[in-house]
Amino acid sequence: MPQATSLAAAIMEKTGSEPELVRGDKGIFDVTVDGRLIFSKHETGRFPEHEEVLEQL
Repeated sequence: MPQATSLAAAIMEKTGSEPELVRGDKGIFDVTVDGRLIFSKHETGRFPEHEEVLEQL
C-alpha cells in the first residue's frame, strides 16, 4: 500500500484531484482515468514509476 499512497500523493500534487484508492487482492494494481486503463501491474509484472502515470494525466 505504500507505493499506492505515494503515487496517489503525486497525482494529487499534479492535478489537484483526490485519487480514489480501491483495495484489491491477488497483487492487482491498476491505474484508471475516467474508466480508461493507463497502467496494469498484472500486464507488466511491476509497479509503475510515478512519471509513467503522471505523463498520461
